[in-house]
Amino acid sequence: MRESRLIYDVMQELGKHGAVYRCNAGQYYTKSGQRVSGLPKGFADCMLVLPGGTACFVECKVKPNKPTPEQLAFIGKMQGLGCRAGVAYSVADALEICGIVEESPDAQGGGEERS
Repeated sequence: MRESRLIYDVMQELGKHGAVYRCNAGQYYTKSGQRVSGLPKGFADCMLVLPGGTACFVECKVKPNKPTPEQLAFIGKMQGLGCRAGVAYSVADALEICGIVEESPDAQGGGEERS
């Protein structure tokens, strides 16, 4: 899987739980050659704001890729400020970083009745 696909899948799932944003960091150039500065180097790929105001930052990676020192520093800074932040190698990782617990069918009352 490509990292861009993981980011897309993560954003689709996180969007079910709050306001999600794709964050482009660093600098890039337009077709005309104009330099544009985005967010600071190391900023996470996705930002989610949950109901109640909790901010979550998710850096998406596909194995064997690892976060850069700047990405790790950003994650540490956000965690230090009380936000949820981390590196996700899957949609399940992203949900865990954001503290989102998906209910299983049994937990929704769809399983056997117990006495």
